[in-house]
Amino acid sequence: MIGTVLCYVLLPAARLLQALRDAFFTYRENVLLAKSPSTQIEGVFAATRGRSVPEEQEALLQQWLEEGVGNLPASESVPTVRKVSVTLTSDWLEGSELLMTSLSDLNTSLEVTQCADQQHLELNALASSELQDHAVAELARLPSEETVTVAGSAPWAAVVPQTDHKTAGCAGINVEVLNDDPAVLAWSLASDAEAMPPVLPAQPIQDAVPFYPVSTEVPYHDILWRDWEDLSVQPCVLEQVSKNTPLFEFRVMSYNILAQDLVEQGLDLYVHCHPDILNWNYRLPNLLQEIQHWDPDVLCLQEVQENHYWEQLEPTFKEMGFVCFYKRRTGTKTDGCAVCYKSSRFQLISLSPIEYFRPGLDILNRDNVGLVLLLQPVLPEGLGLKAVSPFCVANTHVLFNPRRGDIKLAQVALLLAEIDKIARTTEGSYYPVILCGDLNSVPDSPLYKFIRNGELSYHGMPAWKVVSGQEDFPQQLYSRKLLAPLWPSSLGITDKCQYVTLCQPKKPGRREYSRDFLLQFRFCDAACERPPQLVLLEGVTDAKPVASAREHSAVTAVPKRCNSLSFPGKQCSGVIQHGLNLTSVYSHFLPQRGRPEVTTMPMGLGATVDYIFYSAEPVESKAGECRRLYKDGALKLLGRLSLLSEDVLLMANGLPNPFCSSDHLCLLASFGLEISSL
Repeated sequence: MIGTVLCYVLLPAARLLQALRDAFFTYRENVLLAKSPSTQIEGVFAATRGRSVPEEQEALLQQWLEEGVGNLPASESVPTVRKVSVTLTSDWLEGSELLMTSLSDLNTSLEVTQCADQQHLELNALASSELQDHAVAELARLPSEETVTVAGSAPWAAVVPQTDHKTAGCAGINVEVLNDDPAVLAWSLASDAEAMPPVLPAQPIQDAVPFYPVSTEVPYHDILWRDWEDLSVQPCVLEQVSKNTPLFEFRVMSYNILAQDLVEQGLDLYVHCHPDILNWNYRLPNLLQEIQHWDPDVLCLQEVQENHYWEQLEPTFKEMGFVCFYKRRTGTKTDGCAVCYKSSRFQLISLSPIEYFRPGLDILNRDNVGLVLLLQPVLPEGLGLKAVSPFCVANTHVLFNPRRGDIKLAQVALLLAEIDKIARTTEGSYYPVILCGDLNSVPDSPLYKFIRNGELSYHGMPAWKVVSGQEDFPQQLYSRKLLAPLWPSSLGITDKCQYVTLCQPKKPGRREYSRDFLLQFRFCDAACERPPQLVLLEGVTDAKPVASAREHSAVTAVPKRCNSLSFPGKQCSGVIQHGLNLTSVYSHFLPQRGRPEVTTMPMGLGATVDYIFYSAEPVESKAGECRRLYKDGALKLLGRLSLLSEDVLLMANGLPNPFCSSDHLCLLASFGLEISSL
């Protein structure tokens, strides 16, 4: 087997399968740890000694030594017990071609770190001189009842794996595999394992059940391949190019990276995963490498655990050139949202963290948060007197509970009000907006339509429908309905998702009075006097108000639950609006496969809950169409990373898996802002 010497544990037959699995995942985890961003890592490669072997099997073992191991290169041999100190830098983050490289290239274009040559020399020195003496001494002590032979080949050498998976590992790690990408390691081992015989005969282990080697791993790289979709050939972009107008191009990524605390609190959601791939020490290098490979300029993360952010993520992102901001969820929650941008490309104009929790309000009693930033692009030197517009980027993770769509809607309204404040220009228009996040709402649900179409009539709508949009949901179980107004006037948010204090002032010289205000003067002296020119009509203009009528009118003048502050000009309309003109980067459907896109897969069911919305210009639609149409405006969509369908993720055993270390897929889009002359 080329490239890797697999190590197996010779234990009683009933425990052989589990031991092989442990050794396999331990080996992979050590490779990941060797490529972690830490500056100093000590890998301990150890093998324990066995017991004596009877004379009748010593000849067979000697034959294996001469015909099998004796022909192996020194770099693939099993070294003796030795402690190897390896010095690493963060250079492993550079130049990875994991997700955009063909499988054939992966075998030839291996990642090389700064000290790969030193590691190669140390491992070769350990392996070259002591192989045969060590193997003879170890094999001479193996018990006869636990010897394993393979049909068509010699017996396999074995070591007992260490109990500490953070430092223990198989002794026969090939240096080339060590330098390979950790996320493709499972595929590499699977390719080597194809040469293994499918079944082990039972005769050498008396009265034992037949033993089967580790099954071939799923080719994750092939299955989870994601194409980059170039959208720069759209007519609006080509028109811009034809005018020789340069664009400031940048990439935005949105990624729910799955907080480790949430993994450990909900292990029943990940029963399909091997425990080792749920370990943070396994997941962190995978996540960092994926982010580094796609090289976003703006990074919006959800479910970022606070201690992991301050101790690992933020220092690593700083080394990658990012400036980072973090907002932890309120209450006792340990995760939150982060927004990072490259300091070489943007300058911060303003920052506004958002807490959705409002004491005493049932509609806003959850601990979700968000971040809103206004960024100024930094143009490269040599462009002369050029300028580019600032843009607003927002990141949030709204409530999950599918029964409380009213809370989700109120949280999104608060976020849009904050965006309205940050992105509004002095002329009353808006800078371009990019809204990222896990909204826990599926496409074409009322909440999604509200963000995209700018309007939602919610009065009387079941709370679950705001989230799911599924007409067959059991309404009798969750009969909560939304009533107008959705939030009290004390929140200070209008029905247009704007702060009351920031609403456009009325034009000078023009006064408007509400119906409630005018009704106060219905029975004043001036109103009760009969104008002399009024024509007398019996039963119409001859009636005079009485006290009882005044009292009755005073009681019934104001409708129930109406709030002129929250809904100025509308009496309990149950309609909310916003004027940001947002559309989705993704279409939520894969025409090539005829299936919907998915961004997450809880309990084996695929769904889209993660989004990147961006500012666009509305297009006049046909009469009767409720779906608003858009075209690119100042902010142009140049490309996006394709998503996957549910059936594809099922082939890869769902999410997370050894290749993708979160239960969500990352979203990535490329944008362009017009560079204009001053």
